[in-house]
Amino acid sequence: MQISARGDYAVRAALSLATAYPRLLSTQAIAAEQDMPRKFLEAVLADLRRAGIVRAQRGAEGGYTLARPPREVTVGAVLRAVEGPLAGVRGLRPEETSYEGAAEHLPGLWVAVRAAVRRVVDEVSLAEMTSGRLPAHVRRLTALPDAWEPR
Repeated sequence: MQISARGDYAVRAALSLATAYPRLLSTQAIAAEQDMPRKFLEAVLADLRRAGIVRAQRGAEGGYTLARPPREVTVGAVLRAVEGPLAGVRGLRPEETSYEGAAEHLPGLWVAVRAAVRRVVDEVSLAEMTSGRLPAHVRRLTALPDAWEPR
């Protein structure tokens, strides 16, 4: 799974909003805190607003806030809002792939990969991220001997 800059910025912005919830934060405040370009952040926040994850308030005291409490917003929801489906194969959903011959069983693997990604990002809320209290099954993954080694 590859997380684009857009996905990374979206999650980081959502975490800033989760920490401030229910207060409003300006794009300038989020950009400064997270060291990201304000114009790019504005586009990301617009995607999150269209997806119903954040809400915006205009005016001098305006800014952004989460549309729901941080415990009700998952990292997966934030990523989907800006990236689309979490796992794709050549632009198809895993269950839409089809192969012949030696690769005929490959769709099952692609579906399993998507399920594994979902098991992490759809089961971790913004509140868990900001508190540092990840679910036990996610903590166990980070504790695997080779989890932090590049391949």
